[in-house]
Amino acid sequence: MAEPTLVQVFGTNASQTATELIIKKSDLAAIGLVPTANNTAESLLVALILTAGTYLTSTNQETNVDIQVTVEKGLDSFTTRNNQNYRQYSYTVDMQKLDPSTVSAADF
Repeated sequence: MAEPTLVQVFGTNASQTATELIIKKSDLAAIGLVPTANNTAESLLVALILTAGTYLTSTNQETNVDIQVTVEKGLDSFTTRNNQNYRQYSYTVDMQKLDPSTVSAADF
C-alpha cells in the first residue's frame, strides 16, 4: 500500500506547496464545521482531528501498513470545571514508528 494522501486525510481539496499546507474549510464541513471567517482555533483543530479520524482508523491500518497514525474515538465522560458540568469527548491519536531494535530471523 501507499502512504495516506492529503486528500484521504484532510479532504478533497487538500494540497501542499513547499511552504504551505492548504486545507479548505468546506472539506471540514462534513464532520460539522460551519466555515466562517472567524472559526476558533479549537473548532478548527477538532475538525481536523475528526476529519483525519474518518480515514486514519485502526481498521484501515490493518489493510495498509503505511498508515502510521490512527485516530480512535474513546469513551465519553463527564467532568466538572468552575462548578459547571461538561461532557468530555475523548479521542486517542496513536503515532507508530518501526522500532529499529526489533530483530527477526530475516535480518540474518
